[in-house]
Amino acid sequence: MERRTTAISGFVESLQEPRTPYISPKRFSAALGVQVAGLANLAGVHRNTLRNPASERLQDKLREMVRVISAAATLTGDVSKAIFWYRNEPIADYDHKTAAELVAEGHSDAVMAHLRDLENGASG
Repeated sequence: MERRTTAISGFVESLQEPRTPYISPKRFSAALGVQVAGLANLAGVHRNTLRNPASERLQDKLREMVRVISAAATLTGDVSKAIFWYRNEPIADYDHKTAAELVAEGHSDAVMAHLRDLENGASG
């Protein structure tokens, strides 16, 4: 479990904009394997919002994404697998939308509940 925590912590640290207290859109988009403009879609914000990386609205959205990916990484034991799941795995209980789609729509709490269900042995 400690290795998982270290991997997740390393992932989160890798997203920090140097010498700032916020998540770098450029670094996060690279971690997700998308163009910076594509990050706006995944975050559920207008692409112009990315022009101000310190924007509280943008940072709130990015933190929600990190929270879900971190929780998924705790289950999978691997950040890369968690990111793949986040972007690609349809969730049957939520109209077969991916976690990324649900978070972009403002439903990160539903995704977190789904992850808790999986952790407790439910399937879906």
